[in-house]
Amino acid sequence: MSKLIVKKAAVLGAGVMGAQIAAHLANANVPVVLFDLPAKEGDKNGVVKKALDGLKKLDPAPLASKGKLKFIDAANYDEHLPLLAECDLVIEAIAERMDWKNDLYAKIGPFLSSTAIVASNTSGLSMNALAQGLPEAVRPRFCGIHFFNPPRYMHLVEIIGTQGTDAATLDALETWLTSRLGKGVIRALDTPNFVANRIGVFSILAVMHHTQAFGLGFDEVDALTGPKIGRPKSATYRTADVVGLDTLAHVVKTMQDTLPNDPWHAHFTNPAWLQALITKGALGQKTRCGIFRKQGKEIQVLDLAAQDYRKSAGEIADEVAAILKIKSPAEKFAALRASGHPQAQFLWAIFRDIFHYAAVQLENVADNARDLDLAMRWGFGWAQGPFETWQAAGWADTAQAVAADIAAGKAMAGVPLPAWALEAGRTGVHAAEGSYSASKNAYVARSTLPVYQRQLFPERVLGEVAPTPEKSGETLYENDGVRLWRLPAVDAGIGIISVKSKMHTIGNEVLDGVIAAVRQAEGTLDGVVVWHEAPFAVGANLQQVSEAIAAGQFDLLEQTVEKFQRASQTLKYAQVPVVAAVQGMALGGGCEFVMHAGKRVMALESYIGLVEAGVGLIPAGGGCKEFAVRAADWAAQSNVPGEVFNYLQNAFMTIAMAKVAKSAVEAIDYGFARPSDTILFNANELLWVAIREARAMADAGYVPPPMARAIPVAGKNGIATFEMMLVNMKEGGMISAHDYLVARSAAVALCGGEVETGSLVDEEWLITVERQLFVELLKNPLTQARIKHMLETGKPLCN
Repeated sequence: MSKLIVKKAAVLGAGVMGAQIAAHLANANVPVVLFDLPAKEGDKNGVVKKALDGLKKLDPAPLASKGKLKFIDAANYDEHLPLLAECDLVIEAIAERMDWKNDLYAKIGPFLSSTAIVASNTSGLSMNALAQGLPEAVRPRFCGIHFFNPPRYMHLVEIIGTQGTDAATLDALETWLTSRLGKGVIRALDTPNFVANRIGVFSILAVMHHTQAFGLGFDEVDALTGPKIGRPKSATYRTADVVGLDTLAHVVKTMQDTLPNDPWHAHFTNPAWLQALITKGALGQKTRCGIFRKQGKEIQVLDLAAQDYRKSAGEIADEVAAILKIKSPAEKFAALRASGHPQAQFLWAIFRDIFHYAAVQLENVADNARDLDLAMRWGFGWAQGPFETWQAAGWADTAQAVAADIAAGKAMAGVPLPAWALEAGRTGVHAAEGSYSASKNAYVARSTLPVYQRQLFPERVLGEVAPTPEKSGETLYENDGVRLWRLPAVDAGIGIISVKSKMHTIGNEVLDGVIAAVRQAEGTLDGVVVWHEAPFAVGANLQQVSEAIAAGQFDLLEQTVEKFQRASQTLKYAQVPVVAAVQGMALGGGCEFVMHAGKRVMALESYIGLVEAGVGLIPAGGGCKEFAVRAADWAAQSNVPGEVFNYLQNAFMTIAMAKVAKSAVEAIDYGFARPSDTILFNANELLWVAIREARAMADAGYVPPPMARAIPVAGKNGIATFEMMLVNMKEGGMISAHDYLVARSAAVALCGGEVETGSLVDEEWLITVERQLFVELLKNPLTQARIKHMLETGKPLCN
């Protein structure tokens, strides 16, 4: 297989999707030329420049940091088409009009590189039909690359080949998208709306149909079709508002126009109420009014009976809530079928019809059941795909129940279940040998592309037989909080430290385990990786802290803080390299562990921060100390060695405001990580890469850094300068008196304590200062109130 190298890319179309695709390419440091029509007035690149400016304002942010904009150049079709000759990948992302796309293809054809891959981001148009608009020489390098919105965050990308697409091109593209952009790639068939949108939009239509049939409210349905059944918080109707009611209507119209022979075709229509909202311009979130709207602080929902908005309530009946709490899927589905409550009957109906549709259409939309299930997970945020849910509920009994409803005329279509779904002895579609392919009538194993060998524990579907991290490898040491283990088949000399606590909180058992694991690694291994599935760590175990406060055990708390600092220092000064493999949240003490590792391998979607101020505390696991040491190092490299204050200001604001880096790139900007650290876009590759990083460091003769001594600190003058800033903020009503106290404590810790400016101290002095300040704050009733509130509500208290 030839390797795809993308030195420069082009994106054609600077609309919502095109601009964000360009942004994600820029996140991966791929230079991008973003094209659109020339502006009618002023700067001809005005359309693109407006789109680029808009990227900085979107939430969630499409850019890993605003600095990534430097990788995107603005261009227009009138002046800059020759730039396409420099591009290895060209992605078309204009409106879903076949004629417009064909016109654009004719325009760009003469300027394309002879080796460039050309792709369309169409969400449902025929790729084979689109290919006809390109020069014949380009067609073997043409395919669909369908990103999901927002492209940075949605894991799914569907690749759609044509009859003429070169197979090696698709393999190289899948490899590049998987590793470089971090995507979960599904090979979709060239059918309308491909896999995820075909199944997902049908699911929305089924919900709409049964909402009316059972007389439920939109808010009631959203309460039922969100996290309670493993779907996103936005559920169904809020999702429609977010996507845009006009966009949803367009996709439904595409299904109506292009799938005339689908047995469910009668349902491929937009309800009258939806069309009425669109006509009024109430398109959802982008117009601040759709199915839901916000009036002041009140969320309101459209009430069809009243033809007006009312306060959104969305309550689930007690009887149905009790059914949804049943742990056994088989018992839960049996209870839903047996219940006479409209909400229960609604839930059974939407599951029945999605099972029915997925089974009938499997051979037409996807190569196998695994692809369909993963597409729904990655593209629509479902916890399980429809086949996984069916299999968990008991395949045979559920199939019989679905078949009975079809026969009774209760289902949305009368077409029978395919014979394979009703085969005697069938227990599901996912098994040890792979996942069922209806078109091949066989079980299909996973892709053998070499890129997937980098994923030691890939995401699996229910029913696949695969090792889990907890039951893999050889255990070398274990206590209640930590397991030290290794994977001999990967590298017997590199250990893996995995935290076992809930949400990977850091309590006494974790601290003891980390120290013991590192000590053992120093004697028997070449290096260690700190890794477990996300989150990396959400900080100290506040429950343990709260219990100790209630018991007045402040001496014990100080001992625990001292142990925390010792654990951090153990990571930093270990005699073998320690690599932190970070994914998800690394907050508070988790961030301090990350900062003290010898190296970091971070997934792009890592959210790292020192958030202790939110509970009225300061970092005391060595976080303040580390920033003080680094400030001294940075000052030493400047023209004024010893002048450390300038290098503390950003750290002070980061700690005082409990800032969290929203990406691994920002984590470097904030100083939680270093420019030399590794950022990966595919979190499934973290462990594989981290083990190799640890091995490379060991083979290079790793020696831990020398213990920092004679560290110049900002001292009293630095504290006084920070105090002036805080006084202004307090008097301006920006912070409370307790915020002032907490921030001042952070200033004191960063400046090395109440000592003369320029004093030389060592690391032990710095961690003693931060520890003493931390314990004093723990004794403060206002801090105690913040901790209690966080434990009870999960939200910070402003007091």
